[in-house]
Amino acid sequence: MNQQADHFPVLGLQDFSNTENSGGPLLFNELHGERSIDLPHKHDFFILNIFEKGRGTHVIDFISYPIQDHQVHLVFPDQVHHWYIKKGTVGYQLMISRSWLENLLSSLRFSALFYQNHPVITLSEDAFQSVLYEFQCIKKEVEAQNIFWEMVQKRCETIGLMLSRSVEERFKNDEAIHANPVISKFLNLIDLNFKEERSVSFYAEKLHISANYLNIMSKKFLNTSASSLIQNRILLEAKRLLKVSEMSVKDIVYDLGFYDHASFSKFFKSNTGLTPTQFKEKIF
Repeated sequence: MNQQADHFPVLGLQDFSNTENSGGPLLFNELHGERSIDLPHKHDFFILNIFEKGRGTHVIDFISYPIQDHQVHLVFPDQVHHWYIKKGTVGYQLMISRSWLENLLSSLRFSALFYQNHPVITLSEDAFQSVLYEFQCIKKEVEAQNIFWEMVQKRCETIGLMLSRSVEERFKNDEAIHANPVISKFLNLIDLNFKEERSVSFYAEKLHISANYLNIMSKKFLNTSASSLIQNRILLEAKRLLKVSEMSVKDIVYDLGFYDHASFSKFFKSNTGLTPTQFKEKIF
């Protein structure tokens, strides 16, 4: 497994903790009224937001989502996000450690990739009230003198099950991807190797299939070519580095394995319509 260097400012749970319960696996926050996070950043933990009354905009991996009533917003570790919450917003937030996320993922039932691609979930009235109740129970528990962390964890997993039920209809067409081991392994391999390996043949060899068959599978299940999936992952990382890290464009070119600045700029502009510098300076 390749260990990729992290060039982002990464915020941990301890950066948000100002209570005697600091050091725990979860933090509960209220999101009332106007607030903003102007600079894109990422965390080493999972964020689960629920909005009773929502107004504003939440940008997750450079896609803008309106904040509305009865929504849940998910942000996974390593995703880049920022937001502007308008006056009148009423919401609640769980910051959940990586260690707890491992258990929570099984409760979410579908692949984390689906939730990352669809991070905003609008709940029915009944589903919203059920999830809100669990949030309120978690709030009460973490404010107790002796926190029963196992109970809190189980309530988080219950929320995961409720969310998975709410998105079941939406994700049913994608479930074939989850059930297909070739596609699942391919996507994981891309995430581990995209900086060094861009050829479809490399991934096909790792999966013990031909490059042609991998391409057929990608088009069948994801409606895009295998090479496009690799390129899209490189592009996402380029956007994250340009917007969030303090690296120069020159260093990013080297980090992502491009031959020179010109080849990186051509790749980036052909996919975004902007030069790397224009993207870096753009206000989202």
